[in-house]
Amino acid sequence: MYKNYAMTVFYTPSITGLTHVLNEEESLHCVRVLRFGEGHTVHLADGRGTLYTARIVAAHPEACELEVIRKEEHYKPHPYRLHMAIAPTKSMERFEWLLEKITEIGVDEITPLLCEHSERRVLKHERMGKILVAAMKQSQRAQLPLLHEMTPALDFVRKEFQGKKLMAHCAPGEKTALPKALQGCRDALILIGPEGDFSPAEIAAAMQHGFEAVSLGDTRLRVETAGVVACCQMHTQWQ
Repeated sequence: MYKNYAMTVFYTPSITGLTHVLNEEESLHCVRVLRFGEGHTVHLADGRGTLYTARIVAAHPEACELEVIRKEEHYKPHPYRLHMAIAPTKSMERFEWLLEKITEIGVDEITPLLCEHSERRVLKHERMGKILVAAMKQSQRAQLPLLHEMTPALDFVRKEFQGKKLMAHCAPGEKTALPKALQGCRDALILIGPEGDFSPAEIAAAMQHGFEAVSLGDTRLRVETAGVVACCQMHTQWQ
């Protein structure tokens, strides 16, 4: 895996001015783990798309003080918006892997779906948020995906959405290949169901509310694989 060791990113959602103090967790990582001292240059991401370059002025392991020397808004934005609504896997390890990978690739919003065939119905929102932050920092991004609370699929498909609405399911019927459905699309909502797929009622409700059925290929994919494939196909068409 490629890593740029010259750029270390810290998450600073509360940054506002020309000085900033890292929280205790980030300060400890900066000073004790990475052994950065006064004068060292680091990067700060606010999670809203702005990347700051800052210099350490006081390397305290509980409250590391920084001086901002450069600010770059809209740092490396991707030229599309992707909202992925996906049923969590029974294994949280697999679902956390998915959250990490789609954040690295580029996703704007994530909604865990509660489906009729869902094997997991409870999530730890705070834990998932930490996974997203870590993936944003590792991939040297400045935009943190918006993580929504788990929502019943039948409720979710009734929500308003201005872009293209797509549902990947395995039931028989005519479907458009996802790459074709995404051609020229800059704003997409993609639904991916649980291991047991969406129920007939969920599929029918989505079609009634303007979703288009799409195919991810001829093989049956795990939920987390399907999520990564869908995210990659949105990402690669704009590269």
